[in-house]
Amino acid sequence: MNQIYFETKELCVGYHGTPLIRDICVSVNKGEILTLIGPNGSGKSTILKSITKQLRLLGGTAWIDRQILSELSVKDLAKKQAVVLTERLQTEMMCCWDVVATGRYPYTNQVGTLSDSDYKMIEESMKMVLAYDIRNKDFGEISDGQRQRIMLARAICQEPEIIILDEPTSFLDIRHKLELLDILRSMAKEKEITVIMSLHEIDLAQKISDKIMCVKGEYIEKIGTPEEIFQDRIIQELYDVEKGTYNMLFGSIELPKPEGESHVFVIAGDGSGVPVYRALQKAGISFSTGVIYTNDVDYQVAKVLANTVITESPFQEISEAAFEKAKKEMSACDYVIYTGTAIRKDNQSFHKLIEEAKEKKKLVTLEELRAKIF
Repeated sequence: MNQIYFETKELCVGYHGTPLIRDICVSVNKGEILTLIGPNGSGKSTILKSITKQLRLLGGTAWIDRQILSELSVKDLAKKQAVVLTERLQTEMMCCWDVVATGRYPYTNQVGTLSDSDYKMIEESMKMVLAYDIRNKDFGEISDGQRQRIMLARAICQEPEIIILDEPTSFLDIRHKLELLDILRSMAKEKEITVIMSLHEIDLAQKISDKIMCVKGEYIEKIGTPEEIFQDRIIQELYDVEKGTYNMLFGSIELPKPEGESHVFVIAGDGSGVPVYRALQKAGISFSTGVIYTNDVDYQVAKVLANTVITESPFQEISEAAFEKAKKEMSACDYVIYTGTAIRKDNQSFHKLIEEAKEKKKLVTLEELRAKIF
């Protein structure tokens, strides 16, 4: 049975007594990851600062492990909750080991003496985030990616039951983003640490989270599982996407399709069309494509970038009707690109389309098309 570890009821947050977001009601189980998504300035950081007691709650109640947040002392809260925010830590002559060691202070005596078990925890925390090799480096001189790992090691060193992170991947390249999120996922599942964070990268939020909170406006837009939240319409409305389209399956935004009549017909399939479609869109060249099976990955991009998509139902040979539509559409275009998709028994008619394109001297590669047009 899942155990609720963090919960809010009718929470109201804001600055200087002015409410920004009202009636926040959410519950998170032990070992779950809750991610806040939404436009810049929507209040994600305000919520996180409020549940870490950096901002005073303007209303409602928050519980951590069935204890009321406002009633917890600073030291007791530090034993339950670790925080990694975007503000840069100001250090003077501190090496990375020293920074991580500050995570043990809630457990030390009045003079802050570290025990053997404290030293062991510091070492284990640094090894967990792959930062033990930089333990003696000056914290002020390491890279942003290394800095984030050290801050996470400090949080882990507190032995928290919940970790709060504000945009933890902001300064990281893709490799370090994935490493950091993998560490968080492992901590949540293996150690049952609850994680609450905000992310800009909605594709990563979709993949790592157990719950998603959509932050926009005076009230929380929606809270649900990634499957419930990451729908085309919901994401487009959350971020006011007017130009372009959110693709639920890819977890990405596609830019608007080029305007005007199609100049290029793309014979594609099996995902081979996606890079060509995007290259044509980037160049502002209108295109049509076919014959694409509706369960093909190419279809997901073609349906939002192409002027016309000739389709066929999955698991059957391309029909004569679909072939004739493709032939007619291809004839109206100036150029034809064959992406090299495999020709099998079910799409034998591709041979006919390719031969006709050759006869009419329309068949080109993407590179040849670029040379002709530009």
